[in-house]
Amino acid sequence: MSFRKRNIGLSAGADRASLSPSTQSQPPTSAAESTPGIRPSPDDGRPTTSTGTPSLDNLLAGHGGLPIGKILLIEENGTTDFAGALLRYYAAEGVVQNQKIHVVGMPEQWGRSLPGLIGPAEAADDKTDKRKGERMKIAWRYERLGEFGAGVAGSRVPAANTGDQSPNAADGTQSKQPAFCHAFDLTKRLTHPSITNIAYIPLVPSNEPLLVSVLKRLQTAIAQSPIDTVHRVVIPSLLNPTLYPPEVIQPENLLPFLHSLKALLSTHGSRITAMITIPLSLFPRSSGLIRWVEILSDGVIELCPFPHSADALATSGAATAHEEPPQGMLKTHRLPVLHERGGGSDQNIGQDWAFTLSRRKFEIKPFSLPPAEGDKEAQDGGASGGMPKKADLEF
Repeated sequence: MSFRKRNIGLSAGADRASLSPSTQSQPPTSAAESTPGIRPSPDDGRPTTSTGTPSLDNLLAGHGGLPIGKILLIEENGTTDFAGALLRYYAAEGVVQNQKIHVVGMPEQWGRSLPGLIGPAEAADDKTDKRKGERMKIAWRYERLGEFGAGVAGSRVPAANTGDQSPNAADGTQSKQPAFCHAFDLTKRLTHPSITNIAYIPLVPSNEPLLVSVLKRLQTAIAQSPIDTVHRVVIPSLLNPTLYPPEVIQPENLLPFLHSLKALLSTHGSRITAMITIPLSLFPRSSGLIRWVEILSDGVIELCPFPHSADALATSGAATAHEEPPQGMLKTHRLPVLHERGGGSDQNIGQDWAFTLSRRKFEIKPFSLPPAEGDKEAQDGGASGGMPKKADLEF
């Protein structure tokens, strides 16, 4: 077999010259920028938005937030208003992300009481700051290794120099991704230019049924907005007698409204989520009406606050002495999982969860009972964070 050099060019010079430097540097038009406040679910890739509470986002079937087109129902026992705090976080997150907020049955004063913005939730979390400051001594030799997939050249560069840079780092510019979830302070008031995006739908009696008029106003407001606008529907204290007339409690009025709301959220091309709260002290879960409301909702969470006594709060299951005692139990009855689109995980259903509402965050964590009285070793272990002493370790 003979080998001969063939003078065959791979491409013509005219074709190369036709591509200007400006054309080569431009990215393809198909790669559109993502909408602020929207990211794909890590489970099945569906568009997802944040509820304004990081621990609640992690609880929703592994989606890392509330999927677009879903309804989250929050039920609460007693006379407390922890569900109202979750609604305010949900609305404040929408305001910060320049989304359209639709509040049903509340005056403008409700929007003025939204919590003030602190910053991104990851930066405001004290635990993440502590973890970043700590180093694993056993892995000291891996400190100078690059990130996964950086190649041989990247393994010789310190991780601190390559971690925060974007693909455009060669140009000397660094692009920072917008925050998906923010942290808020309940003692402050939100001041943001997008706070004017809140639309209030009053419960005004008219010739047609009340919920029908509310639904028509909601449909009109969404239809008149741009197509790429993200909407959040907030319905506080549904069926509350102080807000709604008695005829709303009838199933022939309430259930068609929820059916139509669910159909509106499932419309192709729409970007709508909804969060509803119901007081269980007035409408228990044993009633057939509430059971139908739960069936029509994609996620159902129940808040069970502890009694208002110092003894109950002091011994209500704080894991260690450094953690704040929980203020109630949280039950997950239904999650946005295995519905018409599929996806998600139901592993959080039926587990014991507790919630704590502080000045800066609403935290959901696993519930654990405190050590029994008289068990001195368990109490000492709980006070020290559950870690054994160095002298007790045997190698």
